[in-house]
Amino acid sequence: MISKFFIEHPVLANVLAIVLVLIGTICLFKLPVAQYPNIVPPTVQVSTRYPGASAQTVIDTVALPIELQVNGVQNMIYMESTSAYDGTYNLTVSFEIG
Repeated sequence: MISKFFIEHPVLANVLAIVLVLIGTICLFKLPVAQYPNIVPPTVQVSTRYPGASAQTVIDTVALPIELQVNGVQNMIYMESTSAYDGTYNLTVSFEIG
């Protein structure tokens, strides 16, 4: 029934199709799109164990040499380190995106 109507009135069918395309194009540009999504900076984590060592011993013998080598690496934003009394050491280094 609808198809017969549009077969008999081809100009109306073309005008209606053009109007729908124009409305769709206008709506496409009005849609909210996130231009820059939230991205977490890339990180590297270094973990070590020094069984039987105190936190101060881990800092002096393990953490300090590693941090001296890592400090100043290209595109580094910041680094965070922790030492525990069970002899563990964790270093997390964050880098710029790209």
